[in-house]
Amino acid sequence: MTVTVVGAGPAGMAAARTAAEAGADVLLIDSGTKLGGQYHRQNSLYTGEKFALPANVTHLPDTAVWAVEPGPRLHLRTGPADGPGRTGRTIDADALVLATGAYDRALPFPGWDLPGVYTAGAAQAMAKGQRVAVGRRVLLSGTGPFLFPVAESLLGVGAEVLGVLEANHPVTGWLANPGGLLAGAAKAAELGRYLAVLARHRVPYRPRTTVLAAHGEHRVEAVTTARVDRDWRVVPGTEQRVECDAACVGFGFLPQLELAVAAGCALRDGFVDVDFTQRTSVPGVFAAGELTGIGGAVLSEDEGTVAGAAAAGAPVPRRALRGVRAGRRFAAALEAAYPIRSGWRDRLTGDTLVCRCEEVTYRALCDAVEKRDATGVRALKLVSRAGLGQCQGRICGRTVAELTGTETTAFSKRPIAAPVRLGELAEIPKEDKK
Repeated sequence: MTVTVVGAGPAGMAAARTAAEAGADVLLIDSGTKLGGQYHRQNSLYTGEKFALPANVTHLPDTAVWAVEPGPRLHLRTGPADGPGRTGRTIDADALVLATGAYDRALPFPGWDLPGVYTAGAAQAMAKGQRVAVGRRVLLSGTGPFLFPVAESLLGVGAEVLGVLEANHPVTGWLANPGGLLAGAAKAAELGRYLAVLARHRVPYRPRTTVLAAHGEHRVEAVTTARVDRDWRVVPGTEQRVECDAACVGFGFLPQLELAVAAGCALRDGFVDVDFTQRTSVPGVFAAGELTGIGGAVLSEDEGTVAGAAAAGAPVPRRALRGVRAGRRFAAALEAAYPIRSGWRDRLTGDTLVCRCEEVTYRALCDAVEKRDATGVRALKLVSRAGLGQCQGRICGRTVAELTGTETTAFSKRPIAAPVRLGELAEIPKEDKK
């Protein structure tokens, strides 16, 4: 049999390796040029491949799965996304493991559409993949431990990191769940390394602080920061103006659900619902990694190992099962320690862009609901155009849904999951039986 794995990050590589070692032929599909995903992103300036997989794994890089039909049948396009001559292909998978990862979550604020405002993940990708710093003087803001490796990456390419602003208070959050903290004890050394890096470069770490607005005529020239309370409401009198040429924001991650939703997988609490073998509600379809919950690379690798074994029909390794249980306890504690509080909405003005692609303001979004009775994701898109731009709601969809009371995963329902040219759609694809 052939196990098809979509995504070559920690979960996808673990699934491919485990399925291959169990005797299955594996097709590993990924949109990147090299293995590793965001977590293990490799420097694209160097040739060669850092990771090795078993010989019976066929790696298909630079390939987008743009649609999934029942079966499951996958429609692929291989080649640079912005270049002509991509080739099409359709395959029918004996077993499918979805390990598509997650997106950065960015919350809107006045000025976040200025050039020079980046998501934390984009800044890290440029630093790790291209050795490019997004600015000379960079301020990091958001919530969650991901801000630490981003700061390290920026320092590694020569940027001056002016500070790491954490909207929550991690110590208070972790102490409220000591069991979850213990489940992630193995990460203590990693955390200590990051703190040492910040200390060595004299980068201040400020809890209960965030960016309120970005300023500049043509690009970011400064930001306003402030202390916030437990609910992220501004503490009056604490506002400060900080001169910088780049601001990076990261408020956790959202699962990349398009293919799982298209395949018909049931969701629970915004993630793909799986059993203890990572099996979804669709026969023959498994899910691993951040699709099933945000818990870090180690949990993703363990889930990938379980999914790969189950997809190949092999016994599931007990060590990996134990790792998944511990990892999910840690993930639950992580979510509790770094919640998204409602006070961020206070930063929005009527002119604040909520959907940057289609330049939809907060006022226009409110008018669509209050004056034109646009309820539900389809009506919202048609009336306001939010989510109809180039990103197709990947950046703004969750925010729009929360601001309008729409179901939070509604923007993930897209029959076409990746950009495809009309000419490519008109082609008759080559079909494989895998």
